[in-house]
Amino acid sequence: MKIGIGLPSGLPDVSGKLILDWARQADAGPFSTLGVIDRIVYPNYEPMVTMAAAAAVTSRIRFMSVILIATLRNAGVLAKEAASIDALSGGRLTLGLAVGRRRDDFLAAPAEMKGRGKHFEDQLALMRRVWSGEPLSEGVGPVGPPPIQPGGPPVYIGGTAPEALERAGRLADGLIAGGGRGAPGIAEHYGIVQQAWKAAGKTGKPGLSAIKYFGLGPNALERGAPAIRRYYSNAGMDPEAAIRSVAFTPEEVRTVMKEYAAVGMDELIMLPAIPDLDQISRLADLVG
Repeated sequence: MKIGIGLPSGLPDVSGKLILDWARQADAGPFSTLGVIDRIVYPNYEPMVTMAAAAAVTSRIRFMSVILIATLRNAGVLAKEAASIDALSGGRLTLGLAVGRRRDDFLAAPAEMKGRGKHFEDQLALMRRVWSGEPLSEGVGPVGPPPIQPGGPPVYIGGTAPEALERAGRLADGLIAGGGRGAPGIAEHYGIVQQAWKAAGKTGKPGLSAIKYFGLGPNALERGAPAIRRYYSNAGMDPEAAIRSVAFTPEEVRTVMKEYAAVGMDELIMLPAIPDLDQISRLADLVG
């Protein structure tokens, strides 16, 4: 199982310099991917811009949006942005996408929340057409630049609803799972994805990635809890339950990695709850 690390771009009051320093240090290893979260009504950095900036100061590590709310964006522009990042980074982009569920984000975009599942599928079809280099319609296109990765960057779909899981198997390259349900719940969801994958006549198997928050070092719980509480306070979730799901000790991080590896996880991306550079080396020591 590969281990990635999130950028602190989703934490409040983080400087751009810290994000770029973090990317440079993570690029030195042993991490496979830099993960970037998405919101609109929140003081996070925009994920596509963040990944482009991080690509400019790194040479090895991959990038993954975990997740990008595609339905808040214009599909043609998003496809061009993704192709540009893929080309600029030398083919290091994976797109984790979902339909979104926070109403305030849709009001701020603005975007239509009703019917977003069907809209999302239409977006995926258009994006793949852009990445193929074909004209979008008579007299329109093609849209460039061409991505480095053939057919465009891999697309993983996030979500827990049956429709989202079926969509991940039918239309995407894999599932990007949240950490709230734990390894057994993710394994159950992945089974639904696999069934949809086979029903669609696809060969091989879907990829499986997940995210999990962590914080390490002295007083990690006290230092990391406020950011988690703030992020989940308006998500229709219990923020205290979200805090309890964070791995705040080396033992908890090791247990999470062991449990996720046991269910066949391809990659686990550990998102920081504490925006300090020492989190990179502390996690790296546990990864080995």
